[in-house]
Amino acid sequence: MAAVSIPLRSLHPLHAILLAFAFPLFLGALLSDLAYARTFHVQWSNFASWLIAGGLLFSAFAVLWSLIDLARSRPGRRGRAALYFVVLLAMWALGFVNALVHAKDAFAIMPEALYLSVAVALLALVASWIGYAGVRSGDIA
Repeated sequence: MAAVSIPLRSLHPLHAILLAFAFPLFLGALLSDLAYARTFHVQWSNFASWLIAGGLLFSAFAVLWSLIDLARSRPGRRGRAALYFVVLLAMWALGFVNALVHAKDAFAIMPEALYLSVAVALLALVASWIGYAGVRSGDIA
């Protein structure tokens, strides 16, 4: 018996590219916030702001694409598509709040910005996990 990959559902290649930007950009913002919390060099806060803006830009298109996929999905697969959409939407909404927090004076953003960056990076990881989990191994007799 050989293990063969059975596609459950796959992302469109453009959707996969848009989703691929979210996690690294939000993770970079988290790492920049950690560096700012340790050093208090204002430039780390600026880096985080730009990384968050980039993450919001690309993930907004991924959220829109997932909404369209949710509307077009069959009833049997609608639960997974809905979960994926909700996680992406929560990631984007918290990312937007994080961008607003980062818009304040650099010395006023801690520790709130760090907590939000952790939450957004974790949600981006979960969204990527759900989005790319379209193939599983199975045994074929």
